Amino acid sequence: MSFGPSALRGFQVSGTGGRVEYRLARNAVVREFRKGRLSRLEVCDAHPELLRAARNVGVPFAESCPICEETSVVHVTYVFGPRLPAHGRCVSSPQELARLCGRADEVACYVVEVCSGCAWNHLARMYPAGGRHRRAAGHAANGSAQIRGAISPARQHGRTRRLR
Repeated sequence: MSFGPSALRGFQVSGTGGRVEYRLARNAVVREFRKGRLSRLEVCDAHPELLRAARNVGVPFAESCPICEETSVVHVTYVFGPRLPAHGRCVSSPQELARLCGRADEVACYVVEVCSGCAWNHLARMYPAGGRHRRAAGHAANGSAQIRGAISPARQHGRTRRLR
């Protein structure tokens, strides 16, 4: 399966779509696992590259894994769009995400929840950025970084940006 935006039917990178949360789908999978309808092998199937990215550049999230309940999950962000590799770009810092979201070309950002302990993974959210979404994506990127406990680039340097 491809990780590109074209892998999802009906999704257009330059479409008018907005942020999509996959929390309900995630909860349904967890519920089916707890009922015994899905095995651990079926839900803990993260690709080795995703696990490597989770260990090295994942952003810690204040929630334990819903499957093993031992390890905290991390969020890994991938960005797809014009003039980026076909397999996407794994974002390694808030500054890199801000730079990619500030591009003139529209990009699609995918945030994946990963447990490096048991290999659980699930798409957490998708949002368009760059292009006509540049202003909104900057606010969304800063907000999600603060929610995850990270410090926004503006606050790291002692600057705060007034929201309009």
